[in-house]
Amino acid sequence: MLTAEDLLLLLLDDETGKPIIDRTKLDHALAGALLVELAVRGCVDIADRGEKVRKGRLIVRDASPIGDEVLDKALRLVSDKEGSKPVSVLKQLGKGLRDRLLDRLADRGILRREQGTILGLFPTRRWPTADARHETEIRASLHDALVNGHPPDQRAGALISLLLAVDGLRKVVDTRDKRAMKRRAKEIAQGAWAADAVQKAVKAVDDAVMAAIIATTVVSSNHG
Repeated sequence: MLTAEDLLLLLLDDETGKPIIDRTKLDHALAGALLVELAVRGCVDIADRGEKVRKGRLIVRDASPIGDEVLDKALRLVSDKEGSKPVSVLKQLGKGLRDRLLDRLADRGILRREQGTILGLFPTRRWPTADARHETEIRASLHDALVNGHPPDQRAGALISLLLAVDGLRKVVDTRDKRAMKRRAKEIAQGAWAADAVQKAVKAVDDAVMAAIIATTVVSSNHG
């Protein structure tokens, strides 16, 4: 399972199959999860001073195919855009990504495809949970790290950092003390669970979400 697939399961309502956060945030988070996974695998990095691209830009360390269709497509895109700012690549990484991941999860029997119509005219599709076992394991690992204070593994650390970036933690992890959970999440996001490149990839998601919020606010103001 990809980190992006785990993240999508967490951010879908199990019964309705609909996103529990804003769709723009969701798409940025899923794209960011791909970038994080490529960084974790040592395929992609954030350049340092004196490299072939400017400091802080995306650089490819290993362009060898990974063997996963979604990751390989993402790696090819990043290779084509090498030297770009991480935040500028997220929108392209996110194009059609959610639908591809939903189809993969349905093909595995984890989600269920449900066809329908709105007002009897417009086709619609829902993705309720069919097999919750994997998602339950993910949620338990997040709860252990955020509520019980256990050190997160690399997967949990990535998911916590991405959820924090899109303000999704409070909707995913069940706890009475939301403030304490957020403090713990920030500690994890800034901790030593991941390499510098991975943390910078997570920051790119945060930056992209903020940029999208600002853009939406500006558009709304102009039409107000």
